[in-house]
Amino acid sequence: MLHPKHEVIYCDRCSATFECKANSFTKCQCSTVQLTLNEVQYVSELYEGCLCAKCLLELQQEYREENGVVQ
Repeated sequence: MLHPKHEVIYCDRCSATFECKANSFTKCQCSTVQLTLNEVQYVSELYEGCLCAKCLLELQQEYREENGVVQ
């Protein structure tokens, strides 16, 4: 039985579908978003599953605005 290398999943935040490439992380859409350790912790406290890059960017901005982080 063949198993697909990548899986189409739903974003836990917006329900958009995207291809999860956890087995090839550097090719996954989420790897385009560079989060700090604090930002990762913030997102992890809000959501358990995978998020699309758009939502990761929005949550990064939300964290930075709430915490007065200068870019």
